[in-house]
Amino acid sequence: MRLWHIDLIAYLPKGQLLSQWRELNSIFAKEDQHILINYIYEYPKEDLYLYTEKVMDEMKKRGYQIRTYEKKNNYFKGLGPVKDRRPFQQHHNQEYLEICFYNLKEKFIRGQKDYEEELYQQLCAYINNVL
Repeated sequence: MRLWHIDLIAYLPKGQLLSQWRELNSIFAKEDQHILINYIYEYPKEDLYLYTEKVMDEMKKRGYQIRTYEKKNNYFKGLGPVKDRRPFQQHHNQEYLEICFYNLKEKFIRGQKDYEEELYQQLCAYINNVL
Protein backbone atom coordinates (compact mmCIF):
# COMPACT_ATOMS: atom_id res chain seq x y z
CA MET A 1 0.00 0.00 0.00
CA ARG A 2 1.40 3.37 -1.01
CA LEU A 3 0.20 6.89 -1.58
CA TRP A 4 2.36 8.09 -4.44
CA HIS A 5 4.04 11.47 -4.12
CA ILE A 6 1.39 14.04 -4.99
CA ASP A 7 3.51 15.56 -7.76
CA LEU A 8 3.68 12.22 -9.58
CA ILE A 9 -0.03 11.47 -9.82
CA ALA A 10 -0.18 12.87 -13.36
CA TYR A 11 2.64 10.49 -14.42
CA LEU A 12 1.27 7.27 -12.95
CA PRO A 13 0.56 4.44 -15.37
CA LYS A 14 -3.06 3.35 -15.54
CA GLY A 15 -2.53 0.41 -13.17
CA GLN A 16 -0.98 2.55 -10.44
CA LEU A 17 -3.56 5.32 -10.79
CA LEU A 18 -6.50 2.93 -10.54
CA SER A 19 -4.81 1.11 -7.66
CA GLN A 20 -4.38 4.45 -5.93
CA TRP A 21 -8.14 4.97 -6.04
CA ARG A 22 -8.71 1.47 -4.63
CA GLU A 23 -6.23 2.11 -1.83
CA LEU A 24 -7.89 5.41 -0.98
CA ASN A 25 -11.26 3.66 -0.80
CA SER A 26 -9.76 1.05 1.49
CA ILE A 27 -8.53 3.84 3.76
CA PHE A 28 -11.98 5.44 3.68
CA ALA A 29 -13.66 2.15 4.63
CA LYS A 30 -11.27 0.73 7.22
CA GLU A 31 -8.67 3.37 8.05
CA ASP A 32 -6.02 0.86 7.03
CA GLN A 33 -2.76 0.74 8.90
CA HIS A 34 0.34 0.08 6.84
CA ILE A 35 3.94 1.16 7.25
CA LEU A 36 3.85 3.09 3.96
CA ILE A 37 0.72 5.12 4.76
CA ASN A 38 0.54 5.46 8.54
CA TYR A 39 1.91 9.01 8.26
CA ILE A 40 -1.40 10.21 6.79
CA TYR A 41 -3.04 9.89 10.20
CA GLU A 42 -0.61 12.48 11.58
CA TYR A 43 -2.24 15.10 9.34
CA PRO A 44 -5.71 16.63 9.36
CA LYS A 45 -8.27 14.90 7.13
CA GLU A 46 -8.09 17.90 4.83
CA ASP A 47 -4.74 16.63 3.54
CA LEU A 48 -6.19 13.30 2.51
CA TYR A 49 -9.16 15.10 0.98
CA LEU A 50 -6.90 17.29 -1.17
CA TYR A 51 -4.83 14.28 -2.19
CA THR A 52 -8.00 12.36 -3.09
CA GLU A 53 -9.25 15.26 -5.20
CA LYS A 54 -5.96 15.27 -7.13
CA VAL A 55 -6.29 11.53 -7.84
CA MET A 56 -9.92 11.94 -8.89
CA ASP A 57 -9.08 14.88 -11.16
CA GLU A 58 -6.41 12.84 -12.92
CA MET A 59 -8.76 9.89 -13.35
CA LYS A 60 -11.43 12.14 -14.87
CA LYS A 61 -8.84 13.82 -17.11
CA ARG A 62 -7.94 10.40 -18.52
CA GLY A 63 -11.58 9.45 -18.98
CA TYR A 64 -11.72 6.81 -16.24
CA GLN A 65 -15.12 6.51 -14.62
CA ILE A 66 -15.53 6.51 -10.88
CA ARG A 67 -18.47 4.27 -10.04
CA THR A 68 -19.15 5.38 -6.51
CA TYR A 69 -18.19 8.13 -4.13
CA GLU A 70 -19.98 6.57 -1.16
CA LYS A 71 -16.91 5.61 0.91
CA LYS A 72 -15.23 8.94 0.18
CA ASN A 73 -18.35 10.92 1.06
CA ASN A 74 -18.85 8.99 4.31
CA TYR A 75 -15.20 9.39 5.32
CA PHE A 76 -15.20 13.15 4.77
CA LYS A 77 -18.73 13.74 6.05
CA GLY A 78 -18.81 16.86 8.19
CA LEU A 79 -15.55 18.19 6.79
CA GLY A 80 -16.04 21.88 6.23
CA PRO A 81 -14.56 23.91 3.40
CA VAL A 82 -11.02 22.85 2.61
CA LYS A 83 -8.43 25.49 1.86
CA ASP A 84 -6.27 24.57 -1.11
CA ARG A 85 -2.72 23.83 -0.01
CA ARG A 86 -0.07 21.19 -0.41
CA PRO A 87 -1.05 18.01 1.47
CA PHE A 88 1.34 15.86 3.51
CA GLN A 89 3.95 18.62 3.41
CA GLN A 90 6.50 16.91 5.66
CA HIS A 91 6.29 13.48 4.05
CA HIS A 92 5.80 14.29 0.38
CA ASN A 93 9.23 15.88 0.24
CA GLN A 94 12.15 15.58 -2.20
CA GLU A 95 13.38 12.31 -0.71
CA TYR A 96 9.95 10.71 -1.10
CA LEU A 97 9.71 12.11 -4.63
CA GLU A 98 12.94 10.31 -5.49
CA ILE A 99 11.78 7.06 -3.87
CA CYS A 100 8.55 7.11 -5.86
CA PHE A 101 10.35 8.07 -9.07
CA TYR A 102 12.75 5.13 -8.82
CA ASN A 103 9.87 2.81 -8.05
CA LEU A 104 8.12 3.97 -11.24
CA LYS A 105 11.37 3.83 -13.20
CA GLU A 106 11.80 0.20 -12.24
CA LYS A 107 8.24 -0.58 -13.35
CA PHE A 108 8.98 0.95 -16.75
CA ILE A 109 12.36 -0.76 -17.14
CA ARG A 110 10.88 -4.13 -16.20
CA GLY A 111 8.25 -3.71 -18.88
CA GLN A 112 5.02 -2.94 -17.08
CA LYS A 113 2.55 -3.38 -19.95
CA ASP A 114 0.44 -0.29 -19.32
CA TYR A 115 3.36 2.09 -18.82
CA GLU A 116 3.52 3.96 -22.09
CA GLU A 117 6.84 5.37 -23.30
CA GLU A 118 5.41 8.88 -23.68
CA LEU A 119 4.14 9.00 -20.11
CA TYR A 120 7.46 7.72 -18.79
CA GLN A 121 9.35 10.36 -20.81
CA GLN A 122 7.08 13.05 -19.36
CA LEU A 123 7.90 11.74 -15.88
CA CYS A 124 11.64 11.88 -16.61
CA ALA A 125 11.38 15.43 -17.97
CA TYR A 126 9.51 16.50 -14.84
CA ILE A 127 12.05 14.86 -12.55
CA ASN A 128 14.97 16.41 -14.44
CA ASN A 129 13.41 19.85 -13.88
CA VAL A 130 12.81 19.46 -10.15
CA LEU A 131 15.77 17.40 -8.92
